[in-house]
Amino acid sequence: MSTERATIMRHAGTVMVGQLAVMAFSITDTLVAGHFADTALAALAVAAATYVTVHISLMGMLQALLPVWAELHGAQRHAEVGRSVRQALYLCAFTAAIGMWALFCPGPLLNWTQVPSDLQEEVRGYLNIVAFGLPASLLFRMYSTLNQSLGKPKLVTWVQVGALAVKVPLSIALVLGIPGVLPPLGLAGCAWATLAVMLMMLGLALWLLRTQDFYKPYRIWAPMESPHATTLLRFVRLGLPSGLAIGVEVTSFTLMSLFIARLGVVATASHQIVSNMTAVLYMVPLSLSIASSSRVSYWIGAGQIHRARHALRAGLGLILLLGLGLAALIGWQREAIASLYTQSPEVATLAATLLLWLMIYHVADAVQVFTVFTLRCYGITVLPLITYTVLLWGLGLAGGYEVAYGADIDLSGLPWLAPQSPIAFWQTGSLALYVTVAVLLPVLWRAAYRQPKTHTPDIA
Repeated sequence: MSTERATIMRHAGTVMVGQLAVMAFSITDTLVAGHFADTALAALAVAAATYVTVHISLMGMLQALLPVWAELHGAQRHAEVGRSVRQALYLCAFTAAIGMWALFCPGPLLNWTQVPSDLQEEVRGYLNIVAFGLPASLLFRMYSTLNQSLGKPKLVTWVQVGALAVKVPLSIALVLGIPGVLPPLGLAGCAWATLAVMLMMLGLALWLLRTQDFYKPYRIWAPMESPHATTLLRFVRLGLPSGLAIGVEVTSFTLMSLFIARLGVVATASHQIVSNMTAVLYMVPLSLSIASSSRVSYWIGAGQIHRARHALRAGLGLILLLGLGLAALIGWQREAIASLYTQSPEVATLAATLLLWLMIYHVADAVQVFTVFTLRCYGITVLPLITYTVLLWGLGLAGGYEVAYGADIDLSGLPWLAPQSPIAFWQTGSLALYVTVAVLLPVLWRAAYRQPKTHTPDIA
C-alpha cells in the first residue's frame, strides 16, 4: 500500500498545486475587492457564489468522465480514449450553452434569494463579462480531466500556475487602476481579468495537445465523428447525476452567500472570507479524491480489483490525516487569517468566529468528497444525488435558513444555535455533511468489497 500511497500523493500533489493556483484567482479577487471597498467585496461574494453555482455544476458533468477515460487507459485502449474525448465535446458544447444563458439571466436567482438591489447591478455586470469565458473554462476542464485520468496532471498544473502569474497583476491593475494610465474598474476589473486568463489557459491547452508527443497514441486530433447516441447516453447517465449532485453540493454552500446577503455588509463580507478559506481547504481533499479515483479506475480497467481496493484504502487514510491537520491549523490561526483579508474590525471579528465552525465543517467535507468521487468508479451516481438533495439542501441549507430567519421557531432548548447570524448556516451545514458521510461511506465499502467491477467501458 505504501507504493500506492506514494503514487496517489504525487498525483494529488501535482493536481493540488494547479487547483490552488486556480483558487488563488479567487483569493486575489477577494483581497483586491476588499481593499477597493466593502461593497465591492459584498458584491463579489454574491457574484462569485452565482458563478460557482453554474460553473461547477456543469463542470461536474465533464469531471465525471474521469473514470471512463482512466479505465480505458488501464485497459490499454488508447485510440478509444481519443474517440471518447471527441464525443465528449458534444456534451461540453451543450453544457456551455446552458451555462452562458444562466449567467446572462441571473435575475430570477438574485430576486428569489432577495439579494439587495444596490448589489445587483454590480453582480449582473460581473456575470455578463465572465459568461463569455465559460466555454473556454469548460473546455479546459475537459483537458484537465483527460490528463488526470491518464495519470499525467503536470502539464495542466504548469498552465494553471502560469495563468496565476498573469491573473494577479492584471486583477490589481484593472480593479485598483494605474494612476495616470488606467482608471479603477472596481468589481468589473476582476471579471475582465478572469475572462482574459480563461482564454489564455484554453489556448495553451490546445497548443499542448497539438505539440506534445505524450498525446499521440490517443489520436486526439483524429477527424471528428458524428454524435454516437450510445456513447453520449452513457456519458449522460454517468455525468448528469454527478453534475446534479455537484450542483446540489455547491448550491448548498453558495446559496448560503445569497441568503446571508440580507444580513448586511458585515455578515456578507465575513462569510465571503470564510467561504474563500473553505474553497482553498477543499482543494486538498479534492486533489486526493481525483488522484484516488483515477488510480481505482485504472486498476479496475486493468482487471486488478485487489489493487483498486488498496488505492481506495490509501486514499481514505490520506484524506483523514490531512483533513484533521488542516482543521487544527485553521483553528490555531483563525484571527490572523481573518485580519489578513480585511481592514474592518467588525468583519474580522465575525470571520474569526466563523472559522471555528469551518474546522468542524472541513473534516466531514473532506471525507464526503472522497466518497462521492470514488463511488463513481463503481458506477454509483444516483444515490449521492439523492443523499445530497435531502441532507445538504434539506438539513443543511433549509435548516440553516429556518434557524437564521425562522421567527416562529423556539430555540430555547438549543442555545448553541445562532439565529439572525451567518453562523446558523455553518452549524446546520456541518451537521448535514457528517450525516452524508454516515450514509455514503458504508455504500462505498460494500461496492468495493462485495460488488467488484471487472469490465471496461464500451465506448464506440
